[in-house]
Amino acid sequence: MAALEIMQALPQSADYIRILPEIVLSVFGMVIMLLDPIMDERSSQRTLGGIALIGAITALAATIYQAQPQFWGLGFWEMVKVDAFSIFFHFVVAAVTILAILSSYEYMEVQQIRAGEYYGLILFGAVGMALMSSAVELVLIFIALEISSISTYILAGFRRRSAISSEASVKYFLLGSFATAFFLYGVALMFGATGSTSIEIISSSLRPYVQTGHGPLLAYLGVALMFVGLGFKVAAAPFHIWTPDVYEGAPSPVVGFMSTAPKAAVFAVLLRIMFQTQASGPGRIWLIWVAAALSMTIGNIAALVQDNIKRLLAYSSIAHAGYLLSAFAALPANGIPAAMFYTASYAAMNVGAFAVIGHFAGAGERYVTLEDYSGLGRRSPLLAAVLTIFLLSLIGIPITGGFFAKFYVFSAALQANLVGLTIIGVLNSAVAAYYYLRVIIFMYMREPREEATVSPIPAGLGVALALSLAATIYLGVLPG
Repeated sequence: MAALEIMQALPQSADYIRILPEIVLSVFGMVIMLLDPIMDERSSQRTLGGIALIGAITALAATIYQAQPQFWGLGFWEMVKVDAFSIFFHFVVAAVTILAILSSYEYMEVQQIRAGEYYGLILFGAVGMALMSSAVELVLIFIALEISSISTYILAGFRRRSAISSEASVKYFLLGSFATAFFLYGVALMFGATGSTSIEIISSSLRPYVQTGHGPLLAYLGVALMFVGLGFKVAAAPFHIWTPDVYEGAPSPVVGFMSTAPKAAVFAVLLRIMFQTQASGPGRIWLIWVAAALSMTIGNIAALVQDNIKRLLAYSSIAHAGYLLSAFAALPANGIPAAMFYTASYAAMNVGAFAVIGHFAGAGERYVTLEDYSGLGRRSPLLAAVLTIFLLSLIGIPITGGFFAKFYVFSAALQANLVGLTIIGVLNSAVAAYYYLRVIIFMYMREPREEATVSPIPAGLGVALALSLAATIYLGVLPG
């Protein structure tokens, strides 16, 4: 009898399938870390990159396998949940990981960076991001957040010979530690208010207060503090101050990875906490409303005066966090699908844009100012055309994913009667068009001041750009 009880208490086979993508990524990450010390530095670049790519593709296949209805539900003592929501974000994280690895092959060789731990850290970071999207227990969410964060802190400083890269890593780590403390204190307050860290139990405890709007004060404070911690991770104002410096100093493929996959995972957590717990009632809307309006406005206005393209896209990333938060301020029925679509389309176009920037930057990332892009349309028509499509998608021009992403987000906000926030978003989109089009003008309408060499597009980067481009156009033509 005791043996039977022990067997029932242990995780079942279905539980392991519910975290199968995370298991796959962890195993391949450990294999890379074990092989790296015993391999020659030159041969390790391609070999370990290939192993990482196989691991990411296998994780994507594991996500598709996990999507079968018999595996849906709660696992590991109701700490993880497999549903359409978590599978979608698993898919986005795995896809972004594949694109980041493909765009890193040539980059690592040009920058002369040892590859082993780099690819291992990308996979371990993806483990944390994937786990965040399926976790329904606040302590597990915190652990997953830390797994993801520690990997990105290290990756941000991977150009060790560059002082600006080391500075980016230190700033990101110090500010990220404060943000994590806010999140953890919010979890503690929520536990104090409800006696549990399970999102389902918290939701049940607070449901009686939803109609009256007078819930426990600790619950309100807990949600606010968790929002501060998660707002930092998605670069939402006023928690955005780290973004331009970190984006400028970090390796370009890493920026493409950390500006999309962690955001997708954190937005998945935000969706679960904000909508499922219902802890903040009407106050939730105003908290998100203010953050969305500030993010859109500060991000777009600051981007207008940037001459460094990585800093420009950093401020653009802050603005896009604001657009996405507009969907969060809307009602769940409309806001959740809009936020999910926006996450996927933004991931496709932003990873592609940073892949182009990383290729063009050259050794030491020398060519990152707008002046360096002068005449790129004549020097490398293909590279310029690809970057132009990504920039047009970031603006929100039709037949690109960015158009429908903004359309769905603003539609959801309007249906929730958030007219003021929608007007702020539309006006900010018009402002954003200026600085995106400015890059295109430099590429096609300016004579180059200095002949920055443009090397041919290697196979790995070509595949990454083709996949990003296909996803961007597909989401713009067939958004359904």
